Amino acid sequence: MADIELAPGKRSRTAYSFDDIAIVPSRRTRDHEEASTAWQIDAYKFDMPLIAAPMDSVVSPETAIAIGKLGGLAVLNLEGLWTRYENPKIQLGEISSLPAEQATKRMQEIYRAPIRPELIKARLKEIRDAGVTVAGALSPQRTQEFHKSVVEAGVDIFVIRGTTVSAEHVSAKHEPLNLKKFIQDLDVPVIVGGCATTQGALHLMRSGAAGVLVGFGGGAAHTTRQVLGISVPMASAVAEVAAARREYLDESGGRYVHVIADGSVGKSGDIAKAIACGADAVMMGSPLAKAEEAPGRGFHWGSEAHHDQLPRGTRVQVGTVGTLAEILHGPSKSSDGSMNLFGALKRAMAISGYSELKEFQKVEIVIHRG
Repeated sequence: MADIELAPGKRSRTAYSFDDIAIVPSRRTRDHEEASTAWQIDAYKFDMPLIAAPMDSVVSPETAIAIGKLGGLAVLNLEGLWTRYENPKIQLGEISSLPAEQATKRMQEIYRAPIRPELIKARLKEIRDAGVTVAGALSPQRTQEFHKSVVEAGVDIFVIRGTTVSAEHVSAKHEPLNLKKFIQDLDVPVIVGGCATTQGALHLMRSGAAGVLVGFGGGAAHTTRQVLGISVPMASAVAEVAAARREYLDESGGRYVHVIADGSVGKSGDIAKAIACGADAVMMGSPLAKAEEAPGRGFHWGSEAHHDQLPRGTRVQVGTVGTLAEILHGPSKSSDGSMNLFGALKRAMAISGYSELKEFQKVEIVIHRG
């Protein structure tokens, strides 16, 4: 990010979003069928670099299984409706039918039901029994309280996700989560974030995380930028954290930490740009909320939308465009980048002359305003 003087005594940096950049093809092209989108984190291999965001409108046990069978990884929100209610389809139906002016207040009431450890275990067991990789997410505030239930349930990948997550949280009232000790004590890989700067990313990498989530405040259902003023354009954020990964690779003697773009990845072109900026995978919410199978029934929201003191998100109507299979692998019935997401990534790689994701991270990009 370029450093500029905003005013005397106050410096700032120029940062770029995915809309501000474009991929430049090389002199060589390839057959798109020869391009591989395979991705691996720790011992777990996937056909595409997709992590479905832990949001109740996107991931249910059923959709987690479906996405796993389609070649991706879905993360269940372990603080959501699925761990608060025996049959959350009733609450999901109510949320999707609420008038806009009543949505936030009523969602706050619905999400006040207590989280039940036995439901955490039951939901994760349901996914495990289907034979796909099991991933669950908790916020930093809930991790110490419920992580034992998650591990006992046999989770494969543990996600700690918040608006921003630091390895050094300061609190005079509560004992903070010691992220480094926590990760070291677990026997499963941990993905943690969000972050958006070199120093923030390095702290998370040094904690032992297998992957870091890049971004905050940029999702379709978030209003963090309006409420807190916090947001970092994603192209610059991903590139900066990817640079931090290279620094940490040297510092650690070869330990590779995966960079996952989490925010503002709404179209197939954004996936390609995220990889081009250095991401290993993307975490997506709203594009998958448009699936016929999505539990949100054409609506999309995150945990920030029902925060009991300061909501920083909203329930948005995204509609329905097709099945999960069509959204991920096609065929597409639309020309707007909302379907065949990973078929499009393969074509972007092939047109640019690359057949592997790691190589595609080296593709040339340009600033493209307007």
